[in-house]
Amino acid sequence: MAKTVAIIGAGCSGLAAIKGCLEEGLSPTCFEKSDDIGGLWRYTEMVEDRRASLYNCVVTNVSKEMMCYTDFPMPEDFPTYLHHSKVLEYLRLYAEHFSLLKYIQFKTEVCLVTKSPSFSKTGQWEVTIEKNGVKKMECFDAVLVCNGHHVEPYLPLESFQGIHDFKGHYIHSRFYKKYEKYRGKTVLIVGVGNSAGDIAVEISGVAKQVYVSTRQGTWVLSRISFDGLPIDMALTSRFAFWISSSLPAGLLHKLHAKQMNSWFDHANYGLQPEDMSFLKEPMVNDHFPSQILCGAIRIKPHIRKFTESSVIFEDGSIVDGLEEVIFATGYSISFPFLDDSIIRVNDNDNNITLYKNVFPPYHEKPTLAFIGLVQPLGSLLSSSELQVRWATRIFKGTSQLPSVAKMEAHFKKTTEHRRKCFGKGRSQTLQTYFIEYMDEVAVEIGIRPNIMRLLITDPKLALKVFFGPCTPYQYRLKGPGKWSGARNAILTQWSRTINPARTRVVQKSTDSRPTIRNIFVLCGLTTAIFIGFYCVRYKPLRAPSWILCH
Repeated sequence: MAKTVAIIGAGCSGLAAIKGCLEEGLSPTCFEKSDDIGGLWRYTEMVEDRRASLYNCVVTNVSKEMMCYTDFPMPEDFPTYLHHSKVLEYLRLYAEHFSLLKYIQFKTEVCLVTKSPSFSKTGQWEVTIEKNGVKKMECFDAVLVCNGHHVEPYLPLESFQGIHDFKGHYIHSRFYKKYEKYRGKTVLIVGVGNSAGDIAVEISGVAKQVYVSTRQGTWVLSRISFDGLPIDMALTSRFAFWISSSLPAGLLHKLHAKQMNSWFDHANYGLQPEDMSFLKEPMVNDHFPSQILCGAIRIKPHIRKFTESSVIFEDGSIVDGLEEVIFATGYSISFPFLDDSIIRVNDNDNNITLYKNVFPPYHEKPTLAFIGLVQPLGSLLSSSELQVRWATRIFKGTSQLPSVAKMEAHFKKTTEHRRKCFGKGRSQTLQTYFIEYMDEVAVEIGIRPNIMRLLITDPKLALKVFFGPCTPYQYRLKGPGKWSGARNAILTQWSRTINPARTRVVQKSTDSRPTIRNIFVLCGLTTAIFIGFYCVRYKPLRAPSWILCH
């Protein structure tokens, strides 16, 4: 009989988990506490307990071609960047297309997951669920945890002196929904991540004044790159990643800072990061700098102290008449249904010991996996899906994990690498480069693209895969789960990106002068030739393994 798998949560990771189980011949049962799919991407007017929450103005920071599942492109008429309602519509299309809904038990909460008495031999888990007030226990051969990491708000009030004396109103950004209640008020937003930027921009249109307090600053990116292309598609390529990984760290940081300041000088806006040696996740917001320039948003340093009706900042400046505070201070990883003996989250740095962000290394049997516990500089949907494809093969027995010692060594190495690249903050615990992480998981399945082989067998596709955007379809070109439509999806990805904006037909200029994109490509090729010559002449180049192996 097929092995049974319990899936906790029916969000974007949970849906991918159901499909992944079915592809490997496993028998999935998905438990969803609410009455619908979507997880984080299902907006509700009220915040639901133990479920991720969205504010109404959310628009994706990742373009649709980079965000989608590996074998299910988004509809061509969808805009390039999506309002949260469009993401939910896409998830519904995905669930319906692959007939996933029949495997979900709605309004069913997972209360407890424990090892069965025979775990050391069978690897089975006892899952206690509650539905309509009635609890029962079921036994499963494996468990996929897909409850996400945007559920438990992190609100360190003890670090804000005087906050309990403040007579105004304060909330965590998890509880923010719409801007109406902030009309005409003086508002302070603490934090400078993507949520803080979105909320600040929306409120600044109606508030008396919005202040944003940041301890370390941040880079701000527009969604629009050269030629009006989506910035993630323009910059996320294997070629660009190869070049950047080959450059000395000091030079890379200087180039990174120059690129980030090409839109506006962050120092002039009070936003330049204090430590520019870390490539932290930037804020993606097209309106934030404009609202600063218009005076609707004012950037302030870290908070020294709150009083009954004001806030004092570290530079000595004071904002009187403060009425509302929104703490956009992030989230803590939490698994209330798992005992610390099964998995433990370090409260100090929000870290968790997992092999490649998926498998706990210390259990006798590899039958528990965590999906979506990664924060790539790119799409979570495709990252989660790849994790599922790997985990289900481990459950089935067609792939194997290395020894505990090797998993420990890998975790230590990647943790050091992450801290070196992104820093040690709580918000960087799950941070990783998109291509680097995707390839790291793909090699476990045998689906990492081989550029050299493609150059021989399909040169046109090889050039698109190497120089073009690293869209998720690249991980369906070969190996287990190969999709016959992957090649065409890659070759047509730009038309699906650009066509939704072509609602008025315009005769394009026949100007033969080189476009910015041409110049960029030419500079990139010149750089590649120079680096190649330098490395051949003076030192060996650390060639990416996906060019040569498999």
